Amino acid sequence: MSHEGIATRSVMRSVAFLGASALAVSVLAGCSDPDPAGKPLAGQDIAPAARAEIADGGTLHWAVDAVPETLNTFQSDADTTTTRIAQATLPSMFRFDAAGRPERNPAYLESAKVVETEPKQVVLYKLNQQAVWSDGREIGAADFAAQWRALSGKDSAYWTARNAGYDRIEKIQRGDNDLEVRVTFGQPYADWRSLFSPLYPKEVMGTPDSFNDGARRKLKVSAGPFVLKSIDRKAGEVLLTRNPRWWGERAKLNEIVLRAVPRDERAAALAAGDLDLAEVDPAAAKRIALAAPPRPQSPSAGGSATPLMGPDRRSLTPAQKRDKARFRGFEVRKSLEPAYTQLALNGGEGPLADERVRRGVARALDREKLAKLVLSPLGLPAEPVGSHLALSGQAAYADNSGAIGGQDTAEAQALLADAGWVPGGPVEERKKGEKAAGSEADKPKKGSGSEKSEKHSEKDSDKESGKKGDKDSDKESGKKAENDSDKESGKKGDKDSDEESGKKDSAKDSEGGDDGAYIVGEDNKADGDEGEHLAQDGKQYGSKQLQQGGVPGAYAPQGTAAPAGAAVRPLAKDGKALTLRFVVPQGEGSQSLRTVADRIGIMLKRVGIRTEISKVSDESYFKDHIASGQYDLALYSWPTSAYPATDARPIYAKPVPAADGSLNVEQNYTRVGTDQVDQLFDQAIATLDESESRSLIRKADSRIWAAAGSIPLYQRPQLTAARTNIANAGAFGFGTPLYEDMGFLKKASGAPAPSSQG
Repeated sequence: MSHEGIATRSVMRSVAFLGASALAVSVLAGCSDPDPAGKPLAGQDIAPAARAEIADGGTLHWAVDAVPETLNTFQSDADTTTTRIAQATLPSMFRFDAAGRPERNPAYLESAKVVETEPKQVVLYKLNQQAVWSDGREIGAADFAAQWRALSGKDSAYWTARNAGYDRIEKIQRGDNDLEVRVTFGQPYADWRSLFSPLYPKEVMGTPDSFNDGARRKLKVSAGPFVLKSIDRKAGEVLLTRNPRWWGERAKLNEIVLRAVPRDERAAALAAGDLDLAEVDPAAAKRIALAAPPRPQSPSAGGSATPLMGPDRRSLTPAQKRDKARFRGFEVRKSLEPAYTQLALNGGEGPLADERVRRGVARALDREKLAKLVLSPLGLPAEPVGSHLALSGQAAYADNSGAIGGQDTAEAQALLADAGWVPGGPVEERKKGEKAAGSEADKPKKGSGSEKSEKHSEKDSDKESGKKGDKDSDKESGKKAENDSDKESGKKGDKDSDEESGKKDSAKDSEGGDDGAYIVGEDNKADGDEGEHLAQDGKQYGSKQLQQGGVPGAYAPQGTAAPAGAAVRPLAKDGKALTLRFVVPQGEGSQSLRTVADRIGIMLKRVGIRTEISKVSDESYFKDHIASGQYDLALYSWPTSAYPATDARPIYAKPVPAADGSLNVEQNYTRVGTDQVDQLFDQAIATLDESESRSLIRKADSRIWAAAGSIPLYQRPQLTAARTNIANAGAFGFGTPLYEDMGFLKKASGAPAPSSQG
């Protein structure tokens, strides 16, 4: 999305909380307001080319993280490679456009629409008459019905990971002819377009045995531009070949080889000629970018993107000159993933169980600086994410962050003081082995991969929080990007970042490293006055009289600066300092997360909150800490969906007690939920008016912001190294890849030949 439209969205946020009479006036006067969803911050970067410009033939070697354990996307161990294979080989009734919005897939569908709403919702699918499975059988109602029965949740013999939407279907019938499928819903379902994408043949879905085992290692029948030829687990390769029965535009490539290559080995594999296309981390991207001058911005790219920042090509070091030669013929294509990184606040226990403390943490954060820290060095738009449920450009997006308010030190301190956390009180020193105030959970056991814990020293923290933090932050966010980037990619890292965080780790981290290991695959009264109050501007907790020794300046008019040079004393309550355990992964691929965690620690220090950084192994990070609630603060990412009413509900649903007395949190690892949010999701999923459904989703997002269980920070970067002569592939952003259109440009003078090695 370009930066125009932000002011409009801010106005709309204010309108959302006005009284009914004022709102009526604004609706009448604002009919021409632009869509608050806006545009994607960064478009696809795939080197688009017409099919006539692409050569026939060639083999594309494409890096993946692993050979998949299953080819069935509806099983719990499906992964991103499972999805990639399904996209190339199976029907999908709908796919996503460049803005992340569902669009009819004409290869399979002539049309699909709701034809009845009373007494039941009925969707009529009219199939492309040429659409056939690879064994020659027509795609039809029997395939739809088999998938519904397998995923309905009524037969526990099917080992399914999800049945959302399919459980609302009442029956599936053949229409007036073999090309029509009538789907009748027992309950209204707004996200009906999410169903049957992908669609498996009845041979896979027809019985529990075939569902559970038949599509784990092979796909005997498929219906895409490619078919699955073989899986070589020893070599770590999946081979896709052209589908001879494909009725659409013939695939340009002969073959696609999906090769499992660890991310830290991809640069070497690219240089050796073993890969043609690979997502890479920022450090590798900057090395590869040396080989190709900045490309002109593609028409689909976002207006605020800039070339990948790197060293001055006029004065390269010997190592950089070697990289320039090694990666000749490659370039870096970049966009933003349909996923965002958030700060999670564990509201299950400890100080963060108090909503005022969570809101105080949120008001202490400068989200714009955090976004710049990660994205500006990569030349990507650095705008904070304004929604938990969608990203800019997606239909349900609106910036609802006004429900909690922006960075405001005085408001943060007032919220914390209202919760009883005040500076200057007596603090009892913790004895060895005693739990921190910020975590009631037991410390991880030795051997769990999480015993390596670090504290910011008082000396470093004081220097970070009181002197030149803002100045250093500005430097990091892009003013000296060329110089800083050069230092980051191979030497000591960003000096300013070191001074603020007090850790050598941050030097490496500050270039915005890949935080990619941790994407998750995600007021207790019913709509009463109290709930509405929470969704205003976050100031209601600051109105109480503070006790003796309260926060300096808390009573001053908003915007009043703190006294120059005033040190912020740690906050305490009942003799314990407010210390929050911040769990971060220690792997090389998570450098960016550690940098962001350090900077958040600095921001919290400025309002009197101490953070204790605990580095844990990548293997234990999610399972042993996030999912089990063994943290106070954590950073991880969620993908966003075109169907938030379906896909986001488990992430934000209010935890409920299970039969055994434990808490069923589904995917809500912050353990913060409200009845109002649950009700709004339920209403949105059952509303067939698309505009009303989006409005309900946006209201739910405002409530999620107000509860302050998670704070969206920035959209994740997507960096892809590609041979310069590869067309229609690269950083796909929101869009679904069109596998039949990928290929190598027709040979021109000096252009590398299509890859042919197996």
